[in-house]
Amino acid sequence: MAEPLDPEMFDPVCPSSAMPIQIGDKWTGMVVLCLEGGRRRFTELRVPLRGITPKVLTQTLRAMERDGLVTRTAYDENPPRVEYELTPLGRSLLTLVEAARAWSRDHLPALLRAREAHDATAIGPGS
Repeated sequence: MAEPLDPEMFDPVCPSSAMPIQIGDKWTGMVVLCLEGGRRRFTELRVPLRGITPKVLTQTLRAMERDGLVTRTAYDENPPRVEYELTPLGRSLLTLVEAARAWSRDHLPALLRAREAHDATAIGPGS
C-alpha cells in the first residue's frame, strides 16, 4: 500500500486558477501529482484536493481516463473499491507539471502583478 497522501501537498492559498499553464483543466495537473506515487482510491485523492467537489473530481477522472491519462480499476468487492493509476501517457505529464510548477515558483508573483496592473487600468469590456 502506498503512503497516504499529504493533506498539505497543495498550498490552500495557491492561485491555481492563475496558472498560465493548465492541462485539461485546473485540477488535472494536481490529480497527476496525486497519482505520481501509484494507484489511489477516489477518497484518497480528495484529501489533498480539498477544494474539489466529488462531482468535479469524478468529471476530471473521467476526462483523464477518456484521454488515456489514467486507468480505472473496479474491484468486485463489498463495498465496491475503485482505484485510479497513471498510464505511461499520464506519467509523461509529470515532467510538464514539474516544469510548470518551477516556472510558477519563479514567475507567478510577476504574472499576478501584471494582471493586477492591467485590470486596474482597464476601462471596461473591449479595452
